[in-house]
Formats: sequence, structure tokens, C-alpha cells
Amino acid sequence: MTLTNIISAIGNTRSVYPLLLRDCGIEVPSKIYITRKENLKESKTKANDATREKFIDEYVTSAVWLGGIPLVEKTYDKFIKNKGFNPSLSIKLFKEEKLQGIDYNINKFRDLAPEIVKELEKAKANRSLLEKLNAGKFTAAISIPVLLMGFVLPKLNFALTRKIKENRKANNQTQTNFNKNISMTSFAGEKNISFTGNWVTSVANLKTVDKMAITDGGLTVGRVSTSRNKDEAYVNAFRMIGSMFLNFVAPKYIQKALDSTANKLFNINVNLDPLIMENEEFISAIKENKVTLPKSSKAEDLFEFIDNNPNSLFSKIAQQQKKVSFLKNGIRDPRKYVDIEALAEFRDEFEKFIKSASKSKNIDKFAKKAKFVKCANIISNVLISSTLLAVVLPKIQYSFNKLVTGSYSDPGLADK
Repeated sequence: MTLTNIISAIGNTRSVYPLLLRDCGIEVPSKIYITRKENLKESKTKANDATREKFIDEYVTSAVWLGGIPLVEKTYDKFIKNKGFNPSLSIKLFKEEKLQGIDYNINKFRDLAPEIVKELEKAKANRSLLEKLNAGKFTAAISIPVLLMGFVLPKLNFALTRKIKENRKANNQTQTNFNKNISMTSFAGEKNISFTGNWVTSVANLKTVDKMAITDGGLTVGRVSTSRNKDEAYVNAFRMIGSMFLNFVAPKYIQKALDSTANKLFNINVNLDPLIMENEEFISAIKENKVTLPKSSKAEDLFEFIDNNPNSLFSKIAQQQKKVSFLKNGIRDPRKYVDIEALAEFRDEFEKFIKSASKSKNIDKFAKKAKFVKCANIISNVLISSTLLAVVLPKIQYSFNKLVTGSYSDPGLADK
């Protein structure tokens, strides 16, 4: 994987990759360090307890949060497949539209993709069952991670702390062997530290990152309800709400602001993926004025173009960007719902970039500059959002903690 591939992946705010980088690579180590540092203001013992709890909480939660939904969905897909259905079929097609839908696609692709149409016909005949299966899949993918992260893990973590406190009191020990094993010296840098069809189709096209946002909401409820006292509930609510905003809302606006600023400062369009900007076939086609696009961003023009020109540069790149799916024979996959708004926006940005590049004196230099600026914006977004999550939010959280409790130590560790 090239550097541009990596930057492209972490720049996609609709994917899990930026969350993976921020959460495991930056946010968690920083949170653990700040937790220890703040609790050391009270006592070394509380710092050890808080560090251990934060270490277990953050890393186990991250593992479940990032991997739980895909794992549950993959397992459930096998169950759906055993029932005789294709789990990749979008049930959003049941909501019939003017140019796509289960009936529309059956009629349109009957001769073009007869085997696929059989799958659609079977799905149509068993619509109620298929909707219930997908509703079960969605519910399991959300509820299981929420249950584990929001309710089971905190209870186990708190029980471990109670046990260690009891042992400490009984044996008059400052620190148990468990504490020593996960000492955060490396971080601190110091020696001692009922389902309906409408409901189902409305969530059918949610991406994993969207489901993670919903899961985060459930996690917030779980963490607040399992808090050991009122003060810990307040602090947990403050922390979780802030984390949700900085994970799922702020990065999108930061990216838009950075791209908009670049457009104004450098007079270049950087709204496309950097992988497109370095696509040699794309750049050559711009230089030779051979890029063909749908007539407009209207649904009928978009469908007409991608269905009649599957091998065009626009169609191929749209598939790479997951805006549309084609079968191996070049026929658009009738099982997949096409997000027309997303495809229309992609078409318009595609056109803007071509026009901007065509006006430049040197298209190669223009494309390289645009790619460099876009990559710089992506990295800047990651750094800004990571700093907000890993440093600013924890600092504000402990200031809020001090305001609420009068102490810097985690309120759940307060002595009764």
C-alpha cells in the first residue's frame, strides 16, 4: 500500500480508518497518560487504580468498538446465507423509486443478469422474512457491542478495583502485582506512574461508521447508568458526549473548512480523493480532453451514463470510490442500491476538478499540487481532531471533574 493509499483511507470521514488511527494510535495512549498525571495530584495509589482502569477500559472498548460491528455482521451474514438469501442485497431496494427498486431492477435486468434477477425475485417473495433478518442483524450489531462496552466491561473493571482495594487494605500493600504489570512508566516518562419495513429500509444503507456512532450513543447510556456514584455519572456523560462530537461531527467540518480554504488560497479544487488526483489515466484523459461525464447530475442522466458506459473512466473511478457497483461482465449490480445524491456530488466534483486542471498551464503540476494540498489537509485534520480528542477533551474533563467534585482524582475511586 502506497503512502497516498494510506492518506486516502484516513481521509475518508465515512470510514473506520481515521477512527482507528485516532483511537488506538493517538487518543488512548494520551488519555492514559493524562489520567495518571491528573490522579497523581491526589495520590500515587489513586493514580495506579485510575491508570489500570483507564488502560483496561480504553483498549478493550476500542477492540469491541472497532471490531465488534463487523464481526457480528459477518457472523449474521452467514446465518442469512444459510436461509438462502444473499446478504449483500440491499433491502433499501424494497422502497421503490422512479429509477431503481426491487420491481424496477427485476424488469430492467431480467435479460442482462438473469441469475441475479432470480435472487431479487426470491427476495421480493420473502420480503417480510428478509426484512426481519436484516432488522435482527442491525439490532445484534448495535446491541451486543453496547452491552459488552457499556454494561459488562465497566462492571468487571469496577469489580477488579474493589478486589484490589480489599487486598490492599488486608495486606497493607501500596500496589498489587497486577498494577505493577501494567505500570504506565512508558507513557508518563517517570519512574512511579417490533420491526417494520420502513424502519428497516431507513437503516439499510448505514455504513459501519454510522453504526459505530449509534453504538457510541448506547455506550454513553451504559457508562452513565453503571457509574459508581452521581459525580462519576456527570463526568462520564460530559466525556462521552464530547467524544462523540469530536469523533463523528467535528472531523467532517474541519475537512470542509481546510478544503474550502485551500480552494480560496490556491485556486484549486481539492474535494476529490488524492488517489484520483494521482491516477495517470485520469490526468492523461484531461490533457487529451477525452473525459466523458454524465450530461448532468440528474438521476436519469447518471443512470443512463453508468449503465451504458461501464468502462468509462468516470464509471470505473466511481466504482473504486464505492459510489456504484458493477458485475464482472460490466453490468451494474441490480442488488445494490445507488445513492444518487452521493453519485451526483461526485460527478460535480469530478467536473470541477477537470475544468480547473484544464485551465492550468501545466496539468501534471496542477494535479501534483492538488494532491499534495489534499494530503496535507487530511493529515492536518487528523492532527487537529486527534489533539482535540487526546489532549484538549481530557484536560477539560478533569477541569470539569475538579469543578464538580473538588478533586482531580476520578470520582469513581472516591473512598466511601
